Amino acid sequence: QVQLVESGGGLVQAGGSLKLSCAASGRTFSSYTMAWFRQAPGKEREFVAAIRGSSRNTNYADSVKGRFTISRDNAKNMVYLQMISLKPEDTAVYYCAAGLISGIDYYDYKYPYWGQGTQVTVSS
Repeated sequence: QVQLVESGGGLVQAGGSLKLSCAASGRTFSSYTMAWFRQAPGKEREFVAAIRGSSRNTNYADSVKGRFTISRDNAKNMVYLQMISLKPEDTAVYYCAAGLISGIDYYDYKYPYWGQGTQVTVSS
């Protein structure tokens, strides 16, 4: 069982930056692929970024490449999402997710563990 708690959301102007954090419980954190998804009002949840456990290989949605960076600290059971050059269309609730993933990592159904979400609002 993995429990996830996100933090770091807030209100920021377009062009600004935010860093989201996700604290995970569990002894085998380093085995899990960690990901960030987001859901804007009236839209489906979408993949943002993922990072593998041991290899730390990363994957990003095209819409955030070059602006967002996912990282993890296995010693602290933490995963982060650094966001720069934020746009109003980045406004959403951001969710941290964990799963033992093989293959494609951008399908939300592959992640059994989810946090409660943190709101990110980007004003124009």
